[in-house]
Amino acid sequence: MHMLQGEKYFWKLPNTDHQQVLSVASTYNISFPIAQTLVNRGFIHKEQLDSYLFSSFEKDVHHPSLMKDADRAVERIIRAIEKQEKILIFGDYDVDGITSSSLMMTCLLPLGAHVNFFLPHRVRDGYGLSTKIVERAAQNNYKLIITVDNGITAFDPARRAKELGIDLIITDHHRPHGHLPEAYAVIDPHQIDCGYPYKSFAGVGVSFKILSLLYERKGLTLPPKAYELLLLGTIADVVPLTGENRFWVRYGLNFVNKFETTSLKILKQNGNVTKAVLSAADIGFAMAPQINALGRLEDPRQGVKFLLGLDEREVTEVGRILRDLNETRKEIERSIVAEIVREIEQKKIDLEKENIILAASNNWPPGIIGLVASRLVGMYGKPALLFHLNKNGLAKGSCRSIPEFNMFNALESCKTLLEQFGGHPMAAGLSLKISNLPTLKEKLEERIAAQLTPFDLKQKLVLDATASLGDLTKKFTTDLQLLEPFGNENREPLFYLKDVVQVQKPMLMKDVHVKCTIFADGVIKPLVFFNRPALFEKFMAQAEQSFDVAAQVSENHWNGKISVELFGIDVAFKSGE
Repeated sequence: MHMLQGEKYFWKLPNTDHQQVLSVASTYNISFPIAQTLVNRGFIHKEQLDSYLFSSFEKDVHHPSLMKDADRAVERIIRAIEKQEKILIFGDYDVDGITSSSLMMTCLLPLGAHVNFFLPHRVRDGYGLSTKIVERAAQNNYKLIITVDNGITAFDPARRAKELGIDLIITDHHRPHGHLPEAYAVIDPHQIDCGYPYKSFAGVGVSFKILSLLYERKGLTLPPKAYELLLLGTIADVVPLTGENRFWVRYGLNFVNKFETTSLKILKQNGNVTKAVLSAADIGFAMAPQINALGRLEDPRQGVKFLLGLDEREVTEVGRILRDLNETRKEIERSIVAEIVREIEQKKIDLEKENIILAASNNWPPGIIGLVASRLVGMYGKPALLFHLNKNGLAKGSCRSIPEFNMFNALESCKTLLEQFGGHPMAAGLSLKISNLPTLKEKLEERIAAQLTPFDLKQKLVLDATASLGDLTKKFTTDLQLLEPFGNENREPLFYLKDVVQVQKPMLMKDVHVKCTIFADGVIKPLVFFNRPALFEKFMAQAEQSFDVAAQVSENHWNGKISVELFGIDVAFKSGE
């Protein structure tokens, strides 16, 4: 494998099997760098390429009754609707939980269900179904509770529901902890004996499958709003955009680009999204954080009312709150990042000796530390665990990891120190006694040192294909769209541009972004590096010497004109020329 050291990352340079790439490029009539990207990602045979490039309902979507307990759950919901029993939807305060709850309400209300929803408050109620909520539901004569995006570890609440004569249907996408709660039905594709072929849904995806089966049994078609909610929740929960998820995100994008609801229009306005055609990246970066802000800082139930969009005045009002909350969230996030960066600069967290970033404070809102942990992983390439310290002597934390280090398994190996934990290999939540934090840090440092090499801990970029500036045409960006939607496990391609030169002095924009104009092979293109101010002086010093760039390529829509632009991810300057 060819490697190149850039300013921030090690670059894994693309391999080229010219014959294979040529064959793919000519068979599908696509640009050479796009064909090279496909080949380098393992798409070589016609069936693989067709499956990836042209997803379809028949091929990618499996029947919901293949999910364990799906039929049983649907029969119970139909019975509850027919008998007019009270149904409680119990969600979660993140985007996945809010969209899943909204989806249930959107689909159950038109069927005449006597249904309501409850989302826990992050600080007052904590995560997941509790016995207190179950008891309150019993007092209010609820006969059926359906969890969405949680419940797979609700052992005590499930027992209490049974004692109180409430049927509990759990729909979740988190991994079970060995055994399962005693519920009426448990729908989670990660159960060992669940025969559903695709496992990587968000919580909203699992809810969607149950509701699809319910509507099929009723001989009805799902409300159009269902596809918008599935789209928002799937992208925002950062689940893999592969297989069935990829099909539904494509389908949902196609749908919302034709029919715009009031809530979606407000999210676009708030996020300054002016493009006519929405992409998965627009939703992931500009819109989903706004809904997340509700669960992070305020009452997440407003998020459901906003997404249901039944009252236009209320939607507009909540939209304004969302915008303000999201701005507040960004400010808080920036200040926490700055605080931790100072600790790293002052060697209170010594990254030359430590491979885990662990920090805690009683001033950090619990809803924001996960976002900060993600930022830190991006900045330093090391797993990050951040904790909110509460008055009861507990540290409640969010962690984010790197692909080489499975955080879920690491926490499982330390579970005697933890009060609770859950999540995925790359992201997890946990709580433990404050006094156990040093021991947890020590154990995780031991594990990472035993499992990973120094090279594993270097920040790396995988470059997908070599491109020349002359390749970057309208045809190129049209072909690039065949690879969308981009997201987890289907990342946006990175292109290797060799031997380019500057044709004018670089500009420093807003003190943090660097803009250059580059030239090669008779073609000039703009190149922007976001949040890399340190590169400005280096570009000034580089003058007319050539350099290599790792960049993403996109279209810029401005004043009715479309141009191709480059977003620089890293640069490799050449010394001694």
